[in-house]
Amino acid sequence: MSPLRTLLLFCLALLASPATAVDFATDDERNTIQVFEHARPSVVYVTNQQLVRDPRSWDLMTVPRGASTGFIWNEAGYIVTNFHVIENARQIMITLPDQRSVPAEVVGLAPDTDLAVLKIDPDGTDLQPLHRGDSSRLSVGRKVLAIGNPFGLDATLTVGVVSALGREIQAPNRRTIRNVIQTDAAINPGNSGGPLLNSSGELVGVNTMIYSPSGANAGIGFAIPVNTVKEIVPQLIEHGRLVRPIIGIDIGPDQWARQAGIQGVPILRVAPDLPAARAGLEGARRNRWGSVILGDVIIGIDNHTTRNYDELMTALEKYQPGDEVTVHYVRGQRARTTPLTLAAPQN
Repeated sequence: MSPLRTLLLFCLALLASPATAVDFATDDERNTIQVFEHARPSVVYVTNQQLVRDPRSWDLMTVPRGASTGFIWNEAGYIVTNFHVIENARQIMITLPDQRSVPAEVVGLAPDTDLAVLKIDPDGTDLQPLHRGDSSRLSVGRKVLAIGNPFGLDATLTVGVVSALGREIQAPNRRTIRNVIQTDAAINPGNSGGPLLNSSGELVGVNTMIYSPSGANAGIGFAIPVNTVKEIVPQLIEHGRLVRPIIGIDIGPDQWARQAGIQGVPILRVAPDLPAARAGLEGARRNRWGSVILGDVIIGIDNHTTRNYDELMTALEKYQPGDEVTVHYVRGQRARTTPLTLAAPQN
């Protein structure tokens, strides 16, 4: 056989053989794909619907008010999202990864931390909860991935890094949420309530908001750390709300304390038969001419400074009913302390 004929047959054999695909993906790209494929079945679409009246017929009808993201907490049908996603919702629908839509009921709300727990009927559904990680092990520069439904586009993945830790943002009720994760993974409207994941596919945060003058992603997003979520969600499932101990007072306006040159929480009224009353704390009162006389001003709980209502609530969240604390307060111009046993919230 001539050399030319041999070369021709060899070329024909190459043309006849099937092409072999070459995987040029990097290790990091393969990790991103694996995390997405692992976590996607746990992410759901949350639709907030409200009742409106048709201006022509005056009939009531249900219309979508907004759509965002949530994720499956456990096989019992509990779903976690942001409080602001379902605030004032008349009806909530969950679209599962298999595209089935099912109704959900609100189980618990924590506006102080912008978290909410919903529940769907788990029968006939294959619910795959996310594995929960440890946000205390995060560091700046670590890779994180966000999955959500921005602008109604479901199952969208964005990738970035932890940009900063220990940030503070404002909750819908103007309380301060502390120890928040900042990330440059793109978070847009509709991502709220979705998971922030590490490169092991573990939940490390709940995406909650963006910082952007235009309302679109500007490379600064925030997520509530999973360690906070792990503390709050069980309370919402069991009690329907965040449970913190009480001292039994009504709070006066901050300017009362400022006018007296004090940074602290002025007591307006002390409830009878509760810890503050038993400890001898006093509220404001009026003199014979009707002017308000400043009562006690709480300036600290143990070693936690309480310059305002937000800091007082944050301090109380660190304790349980039955714990004994030392209350630091100012009466007149004199600083005082008193022991106080915290009580369970009143129903």
